[in-house]
Amino acid sequence: MPRPAILAAALSLAVAQLSAAATQAANVILFVGDGMDDQQVTIARDYLKGARGELLLDSMPVRGAVQILTVEDSTAGKPVYVADSANTATSLATGQVTSRGRIATSAGDDRDLVTIVELAQGAGLRTGIVTTASVTDATPASFAAHISYRLCENPGSMVDITVSGVELGGCEQDLKASGGPGSISEQLATSGLDVLLGGGAKHFEPPVEGGEQSVARLAQVEGFSVVRSRENLLAAQPGERLLGLFSASTMPVRLQGEGGRSAEAPEPSLLNRVHPYLGSVTLPEPMRCEPNPDAAGLPSLKEMTDVALQQLSHDNDRGFFLMVESASIDKQSHERKPCGSIGELEQLEEAVASAMAFAESHPDTLILVTADHSQAAQLVPQRSMFEQYTIPVYTTGKMARIITPEGSLMGVNYATNDFGYEEHTGANVPLYANTAAAGRVKPFQRQPELFGIMREYLGL
Repeated sequence: MPRPAILAAALSLAVAQLSAAATQAANVILFVGDGMDDQQVTIARDYLKGARGELLLDSMPVRGAVQILTVEDSTAGKPVYVADSANTATSLATGQVTSRGRIATSAGDDRDLVTIVELAQGAGLRTGIVTTASVTDATPASFAAHISYRLCENPGSMVDITVSGVELGGCEQDLKASGGPGSISEQLATSGLDVLLGGGAKHFEPPVEGGEQSVARLAQVEGFSVVRSRENLLAAQPGERLLGLFSASTMPVRLQGEGGRSAEAPEPSLLNRVHPYLGSVTLPEPMRCEPNPDAAGLPSLKEMTDVALQQLSHDNDRGFFLMVESASIDKQSHERKPCGSIGELEQLEEAVASAMAFAESHPDTLILVTADHSQAAQLVPQRSMFEQYTIPVYTTGKMARIITPEGSLMGVNYATNDFGYEEHTGANVPLYANTAAAGRVKPFQRQPELFGIMREYLGL
């Protein structure tokens, strides 16, 4: 049986087993700070609020920790201790543990896994996804698409994907011609979502597989109103199904290092290269965070969230599910750019504030704020504490020394590898929630359990 038919049968069975609809509508808003571990939160708090300040996240009434689970892509399913965004978003969206790179598909046997979005739609709830990444990126895609490899984002990138001369694989078995569901953008265009906002316009420009119309045109045929500017987004009328595409790929971040600077390697003197106790080391020059001009005129994560809440709640007595991702906490860490991560966490805070205000007038709303995995950034001494012993100790990684609004220097270090792109790490991630989560969230849980918490709250 073709994969779409298998998924349809599984979804029909799941919907048939739903409990009777609750008398009062229930809503779930899931926030995913991509790569937002406690290091990232602390760095952002120190910069945005000061050493004695508090983020909104710090005042949320329910708090827990989440362990990330990953397995090899084989029937053996041995654990892997560091995850990627595809398999972790799949855990959140489906409650299943899978392997890195997979979008709502199982490790080993490549089965499509039913997502919380699909269950909600089957029960008559509205659904939405908001992200500062491309809407086809791993985290948003895992809630509304199924594919074996996260890079198969559009009809032109399904087979023999190559970047900078490096062969990265493909998704030939997922082609429609092979009985598969097609690329991620094609699946999103026909997904039934009520709201889908973020970047990724370039993935909706190619023609659909085997056809001439673009994926964007397919989305319009399927009932989406396609908006491409902040002005058009804010002017959207309640009741419209919205596909917002505000940048070619990932949306530009709010903050950047001076002149676009990233973390840099310390420079040891020649004598220090001879012996680690001798000579000296020159650390990177301090820098300030500044507004990124590329972000001017684009909708903020808060504005996209506000519009999504408006569209999903308007004249709705059944409830909704909304996933909101602040994507570039992670993406900027990969590039060793702490100012970008700080600005992205600030955007998450603003969007959470909107959700909390919404929940005040809609008390049947569960808000969960978590991360998909941890990341590379570490808050370290901006000058080594060993300097008092006249030993020129320095990081073997790359460091940014940021001048904070308090006038102090903050050291942020990246040292997961010697490559041009930092890697994820394997630590627990935080979980914050509103009062609707009391008695549902434990002090410690494994990531797939969050799917069960959301499903139960929605009565699915």
